[in-house]
Amino acid sequence: MKLKSTLAVLSLAIAMLCFFDGSTQNFSDLDKSPMDVASFPSSYKNSNKLIKITYSRPQLKGRVFATLAPTNKVWRTGANEAAELTLYQPMMLGDTKVPAGTYTFYIIPGEDAWTAIINKDLNVWGSYFYKKDQDVARLSVPVTEADESLEAFSIAFEEVENGVHMHLGWGTKRAAVPFTK
Repeated sequence: MKLKSTLAVLSLAIAMLCFFDGSTQNFSDLDKSPMDVASFPSSYKNSNKLIKITYSRPQLKGRVFATLAPTNKVWRTGANEAAELTLYQPMMLGDTKVPAGTYTFYIIPGEDAWTAIINKDLNVWGSYFYKKDQDVARLSVPVTEADESLEAFSIAFEEVENGVHMHLGWGTKRAAVPFTK
């Protein structure tokens, strides 16, 4: 009887090994422009978020900002998919009230100013399928030059009176997009 149950367990184990062949899994390598999330508040302990952006972080790797985010052309605000912005409550971008929800966030880089764009389209690859008629809000924000260069495109939020500034930086370029309550 003991031999029968040992053989049954062994048969089951062999069958499971044949059925669950781990070699059939295809795991991709790390992305060259890894996805990241910035939010406010940024603490993981505080789940009561005001704003969050999901974006990919391209790196300069000796290249020039203007070749990766061309001047006066709609840019996906990062790499790969267009950045997705989530507002957890209605916010103002300039004079436009934007309802709570998830949107695509684009930038049009300029020499002295960038145009921040909130757009209704979602699940968009890059800015190739950008549709201006889906824009919810646009705001021109000044661009500054920093002494320090950022290798990877970066986004961070800063609390300000009655809202937050979304800071964008890459290379020596910096811009702050103001969102107010």
